[in-house]
Amino acid sequence: MSEPTGGFSLDPGDDLREVRDWVHEFAATVIRPAAAEWDEREETPWPVIQEAAKIGLYSLDFFAQQWFAPSGLGIPVAFEELFWGDAGIGLSIAGTGLAAAALAAAGTPEQQGEWLPAMFGTAGDVKLAAFCASEPDAGSDVGAIRTRAVHDEATDEWVLNGTKTWATNGGIADVHVVVASVDPALRARGQATFVVPPGTKGLTQGQKFRKHGIRASHTAEVVLDDVRLPGSCLLGGKDRLDARLARVREGGRSGEQPAMRTFETTRPTVAAMAVGVARAAYEYARDYAGTREQFGRKIAENQAIAFLLADMATRIDTARLMTWRAAWLARTGRPMPQAEGSMSKLVAAETAVWVTDQAIQILAGAGYTRDHPVERWHRDAKIFTIFEGTSEIQRLIIGRAVTGLPVR
Repeated sequence: MSEPTGGFSLDPGDDLREVRDWVHEFAATVIRPAAAEWDEREETPWPVIQEAAKIGLYSLDFFAQQWFAPSGLGIPVAFEELFWGDAGIGLSIAGTGLAAAALAAAGTPEQQGEWLPAMFGTAGDVKLAAFCASEPDAGSDVGAIRTRAVHDEATDEWVLNGTKTWATNGGIADVHVVVASVDPALRARGQATFVVPPGTKGLTQGQKFRKHGIRASHTAEVVLDDVRLPGSCLLGGKDRLDARLARVREGGRSGEQPAMRTFETTRPTVAAMAVGVARAAYEYARDYAGTREQFGRKIAENQAIAFLLADMATRIDTARLMTWRAAWLARTGRPMPQAEGSMSKLVAAETAVWVTDQAIQILAGAGYTRDHPVERWHRDAKIFTIFEGTSEIQRLIIGRAVTGLPVR
């Protein structure tokens, strides 16, 4: 039988298989042995990040190579393995990528060349970056962002004031990427994105959150008090911002929404994270069911358990395929008429929650204890139905796409 033509294949190819196996090895030998400790400590796992930097896993080169892989599957494949290891440590390694994606989406080539390397640092001097969009009163409703950026014509500086929340690496990052309103009347289309360099006066960490899951990932408020930035820190530059705002004020619909644009490009990667957590729980429950005996036989021989494992495996495969499709569509510039990016995140997130819940059920009382990792994976999984757009917001986006109506 001849090979299919048309340039499309579900075979990831040798290069991606090598990446998958490389990241999996790191996840299995470095991340998993450290996962429970850093979950208990609720601290950034600097030693693990440094180990990732030493082998090139935490680096601009790695993220760029995988982000721009021709198939679009580089980051999804790598992140599934990373989060198979542990979601909290995985997010500590991957969190800088969200800020990098925001910079790549809005910044000029010159800004990218200056700030992307500064976000990661080097193997001997690891740096972090944080993307700051959400606020206490503006989570799902990004149009309600109150952090204000005012241009000082006399100095060509921007002055930022406000409070950001739920920021991964917030306050401890070397580089912060901040979404702020420059024209509140225009809501989301009146926003712009700024890069805040290391050591900038007026930026401080607010409350650090103690979380249900992903505890090894630092999440905190970021307070901006008269933060003054040179004009060069406005991503895309002022000319482009002025032209965009003029189009919007004239009634045009071409205004970009900085926060939403970043989320759209990263949703398939979040979906891949969820798939990794779900797969970890499924594999553990499958192996446990294959060895645990009750009433004289392995519990996997019971149809109820076997059917449950079958459903877990099927849902995970479905979520992965949807994730790969969305990533491929995004990378190749194809349209997503049914909001396929949101579909992938919705399905993968809810799959992770369901699968981890069923894994606990299969282990029964053992699964409810910290002697087994499924309880941690269950706690970690819940975040995927919340951050970068709740499941309800994903359904809203998909509903608007499939009906063509302003669903509210």
